[in-house]
Amino acid sequence: MVDGPVVAVRGEAYREVAPEIARFAVTAMARDKDREATLTRLAERAAAIRVLLDGYGPAVDRRESGELRVRPELKRSGERVVAYHGSVTTTVTVTDFTVLGELMLRLADQDQVAVAGPWWSLRPDSPVHREARQAAIAEAIQRAREYAEALGARVTALLELSDTGLAAQPMTFRAAGYAGRGGGGAAPEIDLDPQQQTVQAAVEARFAISEPVLD
Repeated sequence: MVDGPVVAVRGEAYREVAPEIARFAVTAMARDKDREATLTRLAERAAAIRVLLDGYGPAVDRRESGELRVRPELKRSGERVVAYHGSVTTTVTVTDFTVLGELMLRLADQDQVAVAGPWWSLRPDSPVHREARQAAIAEAIQRAREYAEALGARVTALLELSDTGLAAQPMTFRAAGYAGRGGGGAAPEIDLDPQQQTVQAAVEARFAISEPVLD
């Protein structure tokens, strides 16, 4: 139990920063009446995607295989299989935005390949999060001091500090899905502008203050 006056304040911080990574999804697809042919084509197209990604070296920070689907297409009535559909999706994380548009369009130019994205974000361990938390605490202390000074008092101790949440609110841009053409010639070019990321942090704090001077 605290004896004496207490001031309770909320400190907030708001930052708009450039994204650190961009993610997009690339899906290879295949369809044939023969199941083995479908699987073979799907494997070949997935391998072609891997080779293309390998060519971008460290610009590709991470790639993760997602859903693999192989399903039969049945005749409208009955269980007779008329074709097999296969697809496999890879999520790609890129750190070099200068090659992002080129990479996505080169992938989209592959036969039976669809590309969707990008989705911009910060890294989970980005120092921006820590900086926002520290700024929120600094604002809470400053507010407490201002309230105390207005009362002719001063802050004497921190009694309680709680984190009310830190959130990264990405402003995302989703490009239209590209379906691969598999045609010859140079792929078209596209410039993708990184979208600013909003980072917010907030704390609530209680401070003990000296006796106010109320004249």
